[in-house]
Amino acid sequence: MKKFIYTILLALLMAPNFMQAQEAAGAVGPISSFPVVYKYDEQVTWYFDMSGSTFAENEDLYIWIWSPSEPDAGNWENSSDFAKLHYEGDKIWSFTLTPTVYFSKTPAEIAASAGFWFRLKNKNGSKQSDVASIAYTDFSSFYTANELIRAYPTKPTLDKPVSILFNANLAPGFAGATSVHMHSGLNNWDIQQMYEAAKPDIAEKTKLKDLGNGFYKMDLVPKTYYNAPDGYVMENLVFLMVKDNWAGTIPDQVLYAGAYEPPPPPVFGFFPLQISQKDFLGIYRKNNEPGVNKLIYTITAGSKVIAGEFTGGVAEIKGFVNLVSELQGIPNLNEIHVLVKDNKDKTISDTTIPLKTLDK
Repeated sequence: MKKFIYTILLALLMAPNFMQAQEAAGAVGPISSFPVVYKYDEQVTWYFDMSGSTFAENEDLYIWIWSPSEPDAGNWENSSDFAKLHYEGDKIWSFTLTPTVYFSKTPAEIAASAGFWFRLKNKNGSKQSDVASIAYTDFSSFYTANELIRAYPTKPTLDKPVSILFNANLAPGFAGATSVHMHSGLNNWDIQQMYEAAKPDIAEKTKLKDLGNGFYKMDLVPKTYYNAPDGYVMENLVFLMVKDNWAGTIPDQVLYAGAYEPPPPPVFGFFPLQISQKDFLGIYRKNNEPGVNKLIYTITAGSKVIAGEFTGGVAEIKGFVNLVSELQGIPNLNEIHVLVKDNKDKTISDTTIPLKTLDK
């Protein structure tokens, strides 16, 4: 609280020209950033929605910021070029900086400050916005959270940025990675951005930012990153992380889109729970992903291999394997190995099932 009061008083003391201001342009609207989360020594672009202000379309605007420091001190009536904002359109302006460089402060000094306090103004200060601050999201808890993946926001939308954090220390086989890449797509791989190590531009686009000590980050805006057409409805973002040239991967991950109701998770199983070689083995999977319409099984029983498939839909795929006839005449079986994949070659189950010994 003391920091807040001090910051406001400091703003008033340092701005004698406010009393002579010709026009108050109004409040600063919603503020966003790209990346969504960033370190203080990382480049970031802040976006200011000034649609509710009296600033004109495409008007030259400047940032006058006094916390964590005042880079343009003494220049209220003639703002420096380095403080000029870029006009994005639709009365949205942006400002790109690396906080540690722009404020000549260390990350620790910025973290200990009152935050980012500023006004937006025209060149000579005759018009200025209300005092505003830029919220900062501290994501340092991820380093000790024992989470493989964390996203900001947790439910991304098509035309807004998302930051995806990855803890490679929790991913088997990722030790010693020279680079990490994201192989991903929208709506269960409907639109894809594949990782192709042999194509330098694709390898660079899909490369995660190395945060050090086995932690990585990917920042993107889904619409532009995947070149989604106008009118596209995003339901989810699916992805997996890749070490170097496919030397290691993690299981598929999914982020459900904001304002989208995620489907219930798939449910897979065998029935009955106990079987012998003189039973029918039931295999089912409910709540399948869009496009999944087959379960393809391979059953190994000693030297005998049984292969086949069941068809179905999103609600359920179900079928039976006649072990009675398939395993007839094979003595002394005490287990079978069952591999089940879907029609997209994703492994659904890879397990060994014990067989009950029949009474003679």
